[in-house]
Amino acid sequence: MRFFALLAFVAALGLGGWHLLVRRSDELRPALVTPTMNVHNEFSNDLSARLYRVTHQPPLAAGQNAYPKLIALTFDDGPYPIFTPLLLHQLHALHVPATFFLIGRDAQQWPELAHRIEADGNEVADHTYSHPDLDKESDRQVKEEVLRVRDVLWSLTHDPSVRTLMRPPHGRYTIATLHAVQSLGYQVVLWTDDGGDWKTLTPKQIEAHMAKYATAPEIVLLHSGKLATIQAMPEVVARFRRAGYEFVTVGELLRRVNAQEINRPERRSL
Repeated sequence: MRFFALLAFVAALGLGGWHLLVRRSDELRPALVTPTMNVHNEFSNDLSARLYRVTHQPPLAAGQNAYPKLIALTFDDGPYPIFTPLLLHQLHALHVPATFFLIGRDAQQWPELAHRIEADGNEVADHTYSHPDLDKESDRQVKEEVLRVRDVLWSLTHDPSVRTLMRPPHGRYTIATLHAVQSLGYQVVLWTDDGGDWKTLTPKQIEAHMAKYATAPEIVLLHSGKLATIQAMPEVVARFRRAGYEFVTVGELLRRVNAQEINRPERRSL
């Protein structure tokens, strides 16, 4: 009954209402995919799934700014022989832990860097072995990519997160991809904000973007091989700390907040 009422409402609103539904539905896609999540409802473009996302959102926690001000910096790719040590030095100087989603073949090439990431108090997680576009891979290929890098990273770091947290390269996936990863018991970690450093941005542009699109809690997508990102870190960290944020790894974030809070964070421009 609720479905048909909403369908009639959208029809009454016409094209403008449809665009509103589509945009609102896309905004509600999760940043964290748990092993038990119904990924069809959360990610499909079907009308029924879009309506589900709009109509099944639980209310925000009571009170203004009720969600915890926790931010997890995540760095994809690498490790790289020049940029990763520079980034690690910067994070260490700032007393900020981070989560590194590493590529297996690169970690094999630079094992001392993978070890140093963990030794410096950071978290190591799965970013596939060869960094393919998983939306073009079969279920078997997806599982092989995830499990192969798991074995590589476990042999180098012994960080338990390599067995529980993964991120698809380029953020490319299908519902079948998510099902394949779920079947392995992993949580798929996306993000509440894409810092945009994969584009040619200056440190100031990265700082401004992260301040404008901040959430609480926050998982921000960044990259290990970008000099501008390293240069932006002091001001980014200072700005978030002035706003009362605490920097944590993804694993720590998941221990302190629930999936609902991550998947429906509060938007807070700093």
